[in-house]
Amino acid sequence: MHQASTAPVYTPDTYTPAGSIGRLIIDAASMLSRAIDRRARELGLTGPQWVMLMRIANGMGSTAAELCRTIGYDSGSMTRMLDRLVELGLIRRDRSEDDRRVVRLALTEAGEALRPRLSPVAIEVLNQHLQGFAPEEVTTLTSYLQRLLANGATE
Repeated sequence: MHQASTAPVYTPDTYTPAGSIGRLIIDAASMLSRAIDRRARELGLTGPQWVMLMRIANGMGSTAAELCRTIGYDSGSMTRMLDRLVELGLIRRDRSEDDRRVVRLALTEAGEALRPRLSPVAIEVLNQHLQGFAPEEVTTLTSYLQRLLANGATE
């Protein structure tokens, strides 16, 4: 178990952009994003389209608003992205029976047919980038990133 500290990790004296956790996370996310984009092209998708389909397929975003919050897209960009996925026949928009203002996102038959090919993209890319990591290191890294996300969720 870790001992929580209330002291700041970075101070003006200890912070260097080159060594900052923020830069490393952003650089790692960019590298993963580029690799996902390359692999998603094999499915006829862009990386961002793949991300949307994965989130919708796995219940990690059932409305445009949820996806905007978690991914950080503005509503205009999200609408264009979802419009394109509708045009490709991979998702549909269903108006909620309970609240007609809410539009739920779901995979179409074509999207469901593509679904088994989505996860292997992530598996291949992640395994490539996690070469040399022991399973317990991946578990530890995952828990650290989850804690970092939880700390940021209070903003």
